[in-house]
Amino acid sequence: MILSVDWTRIVKLIERAERNGSLIGLAAITPSGEQFGYNADRRFVAASTVKIPIMVELFCQFDAGERSPLEHYRLRPEDRVAGSGVMLHLHDGMEFTLCDLAYLMISISDNTATNVLIDIVGMQRVNATMCRLGMTGSTLSRKMQGRATQEIEKENWATPNDYARAIAALLAHRAASSDACAQMMAMLEKQQNDRRIARHLPRTGGPRWGSKTGSLTGVTNDVGFIVTDRGTLIISIFCERQADPHLGEQIIGDISRAALEAVR
Repeated sequence: MILSVDWTRIVKLIERAERNGSLIGLAAITPSGEQFGYNADRRFVAASTVKIPIMVELFCQFDAGERSPLEHYRLRPEDRVAGSGVMLHLHDGMEFTLCDLAYLMISISDNTATNVLIDIVGMQRVNATMCRLGMTGSTLSRKMQGRATQEIEKENWATPNDYARAIAALLAHRAASSDACAQMMAMLEKQQNDRRIARHLPRTGGPRWGSKTGSLTGVTNDVGFIVTDRGTLIISIFCERQADPHLGEQIIGDISRAALEAVR
């Protein structure tokens, strides 16, 4: 296939990062539909990027009338889990709608909200949705723990290509109903961590963007989209083997900027 975008600079950035010990996976889909990958079908630790298909399954259940966005959930002591989020610090009995939980899961990567939603929608159904979206190399195998997987535990796996496909399905309104996909894209735009895909974008007056990050010890990921004057760039980046998470964030930001400049 003849590529219309010059990916040389992106490859050099990745190769430099890998010479310094990192392992990088990238999948990008340009506004024209051209695809580029580097370790794109390799399995990486998903971390919190797996919250994207959880969100998709939840909205599919909204579409089917099985659940309502306004359905209430009351926080229980046993729901709390370590790691990112605010719900573990809130008082017992606080009520949330399912839409509230989805917002917390995506915008600030709340682990407690995520585990509650896994119980509500069902882990098997999330995995079935992943298969339906073509995410055949990715899995949801355990709940959020706020730490790396231990030896006896299963891992949540992700491939860059799979997560680029998931974002593409949302953009094309194929993941769920058109209205549900629009709501999910808007939810991704509420992402609070702007140090990765959006690292080099202007804080104000810049292009629209949305993403879902993922972080564990030695793992720094981000999956999302940037709306350009030529259309929408989809980018899915997974980084492992960094001792410093700030380095992973810089790598993701630099690759995203180079990809954005390449498609422009």
